[in-house]
Amino acid sequence: MTADEVDRFVVPAQVFSRQDVLVPPSPVPARAGVYGWWFRRFPPRINADRCCHHQGLTLLYAGISPDRPPRNGRPASKQNLAGRIRYHYTGNAEGSTLRKTLGCLLADELGIQLRRMGSGSRMTFGLGEQVLSAWMAENAFVSWVVREAPWELEDDLITALDLPLNLKGNQRNSFHPVLSETRARCVAQARSLPALVNPRIGGR
Repeated sequence: MTADEVDRFVVPAQVFSRQDVLVPPSPVPARAGVYGWWFRRFPPRINADRCCHHQGLTLLYAGISPDRPPRNGRPASKQNLAGRIRYHYTGNAEGSTLRKTLGCLLADELGIQLRRMGSGSRMTFGLGEQVLSAWMAENAFVSWVVREAPWELEDDLITALDLPLNLKGNQRNSFHPVLSETRARCVAQARSLPALVNPRIGGR
């Protein structure tokens, strides 16, 4: 990863809102790349002093699309920035680590709860996904850098930047134990409760 790539990532030319992304034509390219999530307001207990700040927003999470190709011979993911970012804004906690993390950290504030759905193998916030989407519309913004083989940058970004909402490979971060414990507590509580009928609406 070059210094120029880091600069483009932490000082984006433009940061986009949920409405920007979802109203067609979407500005998000159907290309491989790295994306960053910037927050106007963020969950409690996060110390953002060492995080990157830009235009009144704070960078707390980085992701890639597609993921690194499997080493077991299975087909590589066909995901791209456009589909992945849209899902983070409109999907559910089962398919979005970011939504699961935010929902668990904001559960008390937003009055939502992680629950098992349908057969019980999936966990989402049910109707609370819409509440979470409304919070993200006000507070969560996204930027990206197009990059082939984005997985080559992921570890470098987590090492170089303070990204408290990232879990994978980020054990050095001071917020990692809090985030791990909070998510584990929400999952344990969901497993202790009966499964609900799946509303199948996601966060749209």
